[in-house]
Parts: sequence; C-alpha cells; structure tokens
Amino acid sequence: MRRVSRLAAAAAVSAVLALTASACGESSTESNNEEGSGDKGVGIAFDVGGRNDHSFNEAAARGGDRAEEELGVTIEYQTARNGETDADRVQRLTSLAQEGYNPVIGVGYLYGNAITEVAAEFPDTTFGVVDSVPEGDNTYGMTFAEHEGSYLAGVAAALTTQSGSVGFIGGVQNPLIGKFQAGFEQGVADTNPDVEVEVNYLYRDDDRGFSDPARAAEQADGMLSRGVDVIYTAAGSSGQGSIEQIAGVEGAWAIGVDSDQYQQPGLEEYQDSILTSVMKGVDVAVFDLIESVTKGEPLTGHHEYTLAEGGVSLATSGGFIDPLAPEIEEATRRIVEGEVTVNDTP
Repeated sequence: MRRVSRLAAAAAVSAVLALTASACGESSTESNNEEGSGDKGVGIAFDVGGRNDHSFNEAAARGGDRAEEELGVTIEYQTARNGETDADRVQRLTSLAQEGYNPVIGVGYLYGNAITEVAAEFPDTTFGVVDSVPEGDNTYGMTFAEHEGSYLAGVAAALTTQSGSVGFIGGVQNPLIGKFQAGFEQGVADTNPDVEVEVNYLYRDDDRGFSDPARAAEQADGMLSRGVDVIYTAAGSSGQGSIEQIAGVEGAWAIGVDSDQYQQPGLEEYQDSILTSVMKGVDVAVFDLIESVTKGEPLTGHHEYTLAEGGVSLATSGGFIDPLAPEIEEATRRIVEGEVTVNDTP
C-alpha cells in the first residue's frame, strides 16, 4: 500500500467537544419479592470482554470508579461470557437485585430484555441499561448518538487518507453497530465523495464479535493489503486486534471507539497509530444514574446522550487531529445547529 508520513502535530487548538467514560451470579432460592435492603451498593453487569476491554465496558467502569470515589458507594462488577442467553443475563441481574444492590446496571444492549423482565420483579430497585431502552417505571435507558460521533470520525478519515480508501470494521451486524457505520460513511462522503469506504463485519449475529481480536486482526490485514490506510473499528475488545495489525503498517491509522484508546495502558505501544477515538459518555451516564439513586431521586425513562451535550466526541490525544480542528469543529457546529442530519442506518 502507499506509504505516508505522520501528520505533524500543530500548535495547540481547542479540543472538539472532548468528553472527560467474574462469574455469573447464582440465583437465590428466595422469592424475587424478598428484595435486599437496597443499600449494599451498586451492581454493574458487564458485556463480554469485561472491564479491561479498552473500550465499552472500560468506559462504564470509569463511571463506577468515579462513583466509588465521589459518592462513597461500593460497586460489585460481574462479567458476561460468550454465548450467553437472556436466561443467563436474567439470572445475573436477579442475583444482584436479591442481594440488595441498587441500582443494578447492565452494560450493553444484550441486557435490554433481561432488565425489563427483572425490573418487574423488583419494583423498589432501579435498573439501568446502556444502549437499550427497557420497559418499566423503575428503569433507565442510556443511549448515545454514536452516528454523530462517527460522522466526525469520517471527516477525520477523509482528510487523513493518502490512498483514497478507508475502512470500517463492525463487531456484529446489528442496528447499534449500524449507527457507527452510517455516521462514518456519511462523514467521509460529505467531506470527500471520492474517498471509498470498505465495510466488513466480524460476525453477522454472534456476540463473539465483541471479543475476538484475532478475527479483527485478520479483517484489518485484508483491508490494509487492499490499500486502505485508515480503519475505524467498532467491535469492543476485538478492536485491539485491529489496532495491533494497523500499527504494523507504516502510514496506516486506526480510529478507536467508546473510550480514548490512545490513553489505554494496554494499547500504549500502538499510540502512534491511533489517529483518534469516537468516545461515548458511558462513564457519565453510569455516574448520573448512580448519583440519582444516592440522592433518592432515581432517573427513569430514556435519555440519549448527543453530540450537542458532549455525550459523544472525538478524542484529541496525541495531537494527530489538531491540524484538522477547523474542519471538525465546523462539522460539529453543523450537526449541533441542525444543518446536517446524520443517518443512523447504513
């Protein structure tokens, strides 16, 4: 593929809306109506990959860590396994609620149905779920405008590519990851319609897509061999494999997701290849819910964290997109002021 030099770090410019984000529990033999005291602490159930996925779960964990430090609560973390069913997730959430954790938070859309079911059995416990909108008067759905943040990533990719070909790798082909793809493709097209976007998914319908770095590395390798020089991967912990592969090719850039992956300790040796990351304020949303419960005014219903309120943003770590700040800030303004409506489906 064509070799290109690194972008030189420009003079400091204003950050672009930068946002400052175990085993399955055993089910109790007691009746679901015999709830715990509710003052034991907070229960957080991770999606596959756990808190050290350098991405989505890690962002939620930051919210929990902040709550421990600022609010003095205790957090119980549990992690899903590959191939789990709704029944497995129901069991985990039920166990946390029965033990008295409040709120109980499921990290990831796969917890949506389980939260709806368990919340009905524990009306005095507040349940939250990230990336889904559950039913129930005691539930809080936390969703994000991933398509808006991904649009900005598309702008950055279109302005950075030297080959005229960029790529998107999704973990699982579903509506949620489709939001990332749609925004990225539109951002590229609106910036430079001559830039081609190659799209690949690790799995069509298998949550292993969020915890299979080897498969992501293979997909990235194929794209790189075809001349793609900027790759945006939205696939949870699988993204580490993609980033590692990209870092081995001079002039290629990775775009991270959910957390600022430039700042992740497990990825520090690849920092010089991480152009930027699309950050989701999962940490902020998790903290918001925990704080509301501690104040006795639990959040319920649904809230979408948008670009306008800093719910999604581009990371500026490393300074690689500093030279692109005027274009990215203009794209941000156009979205926030309604001049551009970003597609949420490919």
